[in-house]
Amino acid sequence: MPRAQVNGIELEYDTFGTTDHPTLLMIMGLGSQMIAWDERLCRLLADEGFHVVRYDNRDAGLSTFLDTGPQPDLAAVLGGDGSSATYLVTDLAGDAAGLLDALGVERAHLVGASMGGMIAQQLVIDRPERVLSLCSIMSSPDYPRVGPPSEEAWAVMTRPRAEGREGAIEANMATARAIGSPGYPREEQELRAWVSRVHDRSSRIDGIGRQLAAVYASPDRTRALAQVAVPTLVIHGEDDALVDISGGRATAAAVPHAELLTLPGVGHELPEALWPRIVAAIAANARAGEALRAG
Repeated sequence: MPRAQVNGIELEYDTFGTTDHPTLLMIMGLGSQMIAWDERLCRLLADEGFHVVRYDNRDAGLSTFLDTGPQPDLAAVLGGDGSSATYLVTDLAGDAAGLLDALGVERAHLVGASMGGMIAQQLVIDRPERVLSLCSIMSSPDYPRVGPPSEEAWAVMTRPRAEGREGAIEANMATARAIGSPGYPREEQELRAWVSRVHDRSSRIDGIGRQLAAVYASPDRTRALAQVAVPTLVIHGEDDALVDISGGRATAAAVPHAELLTLPGVGHELPEALWPRIVAAIAANARAGEALRAG
């Protein structure tokens, strides 16, 4: 897959569709790789007439890991002192803008999930001229103060790292179950195949602490989101244990005229059974952005 030089680091990315279509930039969440945007889902979006771009954030997947410089004091960050954070969400938003620069894309539609939703929110705040529409999925304007995780989900996410490949896969399966969709349970074999694929692509998890510090140390975006003037869609599962649905509701309330789509039985994921509905909603929101630009 190609890599882009951005802000002194390298970002791994790939694309679907053709470059003469409007760009849909897919931004993934905490510790997640770009392949969490399923290739089939990306192709469905490309079939709607978009040039779909997904990428690994810094400190995830096959992009640059910032493990050689000063590291955050996570205990202090989680306690409210974010001064040791290696970077902030605004820096991650700068990476997204830099990737658009590298691809020669002046303006894009943003689709962000979880921390990726926070990055997308920050990008439209920092660089509104680069954004045509915003779709914030299972996210929050001020995590974890708004939309906090359940105690069970937090315990699973913060447990010590498992040893070896099989241990890591079992731990990641337990995490997937804890934050998954009660209304759309995944079959054991399918889940194991997926978790194994993710682990074998990149087993590094040392970037999660730096990303988590960025989320916790970044300021509340609620007031700034009131200035967003592009069509905005907020999608959130009603049974999300990692980012409570109050985070999605707060995002939608903060952005003028935002549309809120809540999904019963859905956790911190996008079940395949709902892809047609989700794709249609994202495409409609993006087309509203295209119409606004043309008008």
